[in-house]
Amino acid sequence: QVQLVESGGGLVQAGGSLRLSCVASGSISSMAWYRQAPGKQRELVASITSGEPTTYADSVKGRFTISRENAKNTAYLQMNSLKPEDTGVYYCHAKGLFTKRDYWGQGTQVTVSS
Repeated sequence: QVQLVESGGGLVQAGGSLRLSCVASGSISSMAWYRQAPGKQRELVASITSGEPTTYADSVKGRFTISRENAKNTAYLQMNSLKPEDTGVYYCHAKGLFTKRDYWGQGTQVTVSS
């Protein structure tokens, strides 16, 4: 069983920065960050898989950076130049290395004020 624990959300003014962290227990392959704004569907923000290029939603390219520290089984999402439209609950996602199942964290709130 894989468990994901996120941290790093909070309230920030437009133009500010936040860094989200996701620590995984268990064997995983790819990791990603999703977000869900009020009244909207959950959307992929960024993903990272060993040996493959990182991917980003068009809306965050150039502002967000996903990275992964394999030794700590941790993924990060560095968010710069934040905008009010970045507000939402951010979820960490991982794919089980052996189970191939999808695992989700509990979510962390990011609020960007104008």
